[in-house]
Amino acid sequence: MTTENLLERFLRYVKTNTRSNPNSKTIPSDPKEVAFLNQLKQEAIKMGLQKVRTNPKDGYVFVELPANDNQNRDKIGFIAHVDSADFNSENIQPQIIEDYDGHSVIDLDQKGQYQLDPSVFPSLKNHAGQTLITTDGSTLLGADDKSGVAEIMDAMQYLIDHPEIKHGDIVIAFGPDEEIGTGADHFNVKDFGAKYAYTVDGGPLGDLEYETFNAAAADIKFNGTNVHPAEAKDVMVNASQLAMDLHEQLPDDERPENTEGREGFYLLTDMKGTIDNATLNYIIRDFDRDQFEKRKTVIKDLADKFNQKYGKNRVEINIYDQYYNMADVLKKDLTPVNLVETAMKQVGITPHVFPVRGGTDGSKISFLGTPTPNIFAGPENMHGRFEYVSLQTMQKAVELIVQIVQDVPVNK
Repeated sequence: MTTENLLERFLRYVKTNTRSNPNSKTIPSDPKEVAFLNQLKQEAIKMGLQKVRTNPKDGYVFVELPANDNQNRDKIGFIAHVDSADFNSENIQPQIIEDYDGHSVIDLDQKGQYQLDPSVFPSLKNHAGQTLITTDGSTLLGADDKSGVAEIMDAMQYLIDHPEIKHGDIVIAFGPDEEIGTGADHFNVKDFGAKYAYTVDGGPLGDLEYETFNAAAADIKFNGTNVHPAEAKDVMVNASQLAMDLHEQLPDDERPENTEGREGFYLLTDMKGTIDNATLNYIIRDFDRDQFEKRKTVIKDLADKFNQKYGKNRVEINIYDQYYNMADVLKKDLTPVNLVETAMKQVGITPHVFPVRGGTDGSKISFLGTPTPNIFAGPENMHGRFEYVSLQTMQKAVELIVQIVQDVPVNK
C-alpha cells in the first residue's frame, strides 16, 4: 500500500511547537497544545471523520470512523499525544536524507558540530536505502509523538479512500501533556468507548510493549538549623548535609545507570539546598508490584530514621504513585496483544515484544478500563537534537493500523 500525504503531513505537524509545560496548572498545560489540537479537529472534519469533539476536562480530541460493514465487531481505538518533550521545540527545521546508505555520518548543522554517526548511533545501520527525517541540530524533531499522530491520520484517510476495506467502529484520541506525565490522568474511557486501544507512541519498527514500570515520585524536604559556624557545635543541623547523607544510604547499584531489563531503580532527578532547607526529588521504578512497594518503604524508613536521630520533622516526605504496570491488566486478556502480533506478521514485520523501561499513556488508560498496549511509531534518539525517524517505518505503521482494523474478530 502507498500513502501519498504521510511525509507532508508529518513535516507540517512537527514544525508546530507543542511543547508541554510542567510548571503549568492548566489542562492542557500550554495554549500551543490547544491550538494544535483544534487544528487536528478541523483537519478531521475536512477528511470526513465523525463525532469530532473535545473533552473540556482533559483536552483530548476524540474522532470516529464508523463501521462500513454490518458485522458485529468490538470498537477499537488508536491514541497519540501531541506534546513534545523538554528540549528546544521552537523553529523546528526538519531535514530529509533520501536513500541513506546506512554507514555515512550525517551532519545535522552546517558547521558539523552535531552529527548522526553510526558508530555512536548504530541503529542508523538498520535504515540503508531509506528516507530519514532528522533535525538541524538545534531542536528536537518532535516525532515523539507527531509521527504517531501523522500515522493515525494517514491510516484513517486511507480507510476513507478505500471503502472496500471492511472494518468495525474506530475511535481516535489525540491528547496533551504525555511528556509531563499528566495527559491521561482524566482520560474519559466511557466517552472513548473502545473495547481496547493502542497508543502509537513506540520507537523502532516492530516494537510492541505491554509491560511497563510501576512508577512513583518522592519529594523529600529537609529542615535545618542555621547558626554561625563558630557556634555550630551540637547546634547546627545542616539541611544540605542531611540530604546528602540520606541519598548515600540508597544502594549504588539500584540507579538507572546500573540497571537494565526488569531491574528497578531509584533516580535522583533534582536537588536544591542551603543550611536552612534542602530538597531531593526522586522517581521510583519497578516492574514487580511487591518490589515497587518495598522501594517506597525503603525511602519512608530512611526518613523515619533521620527524624529519630535529628528530631521530629527534620525530614518531611511526600510519596505519590504515578502509574502502574499495565501488564497487570493486559495479562488477564491478551486479545489486543495477540491481534497486533498477528497483524505485524501479516504485513511483514517481526514483532519485538519487550518490557519498556518507562511508561506510556496506555499505562494509565489500561487501569482506567481500556486495555492499551503500545506499538511502534518510528522515532529514535527521542527528546533531543539527535532524534530522527525513517519514513519507511512510518509507512509500515500506517500499514499496520490498517491491517489491525481489518483483523478485529467478528463477535459471534
